[in-house]
Amino acid sequence: QVQLVESGGGLVQPGGSLRVSCAASGSIVGVNAMGWYRQAPGKQRELVATITNSGSTNYADSVKGRFTISRDNAKNTVYLQMNSLKPADTAVYYCNYKNLIGTRNYWGQGTQVTVSS
Repeated sequence: QVQLVESGGGLVQPGGSLRVSCAASGSIVGVNAMGWYRQAPGKQRELVATITNSGSTNYADSVKGRFTISRDNAKNTVYLQMNSLKPADTAVYYCNYKNLIGTRNYWGQGTQVTVSS
């Protein structure tokens, strides 16, 4: 199994920046994807960004050009740098780890990101 520990959420003003981090531990396999999803009240959880072990990234259209996902494979840690934040970015952000060899999927506890003036 994999455990995910998130950090970095908080309150920020529109146009501001935050960086959230997620460290994975446990039964990590080399071929995997880590990423961030978010869920606003009353809405379904949606993809924000993902990154594979090889560095391939995928971003939601709504965050392209503003958010950057990165990872440190040695630390099994994924980061999401969020710039030019908008109120629409307000959500609980969940870290995700996916074993691409098998089918197992793990989630962090979620961290609240609130963008408000």
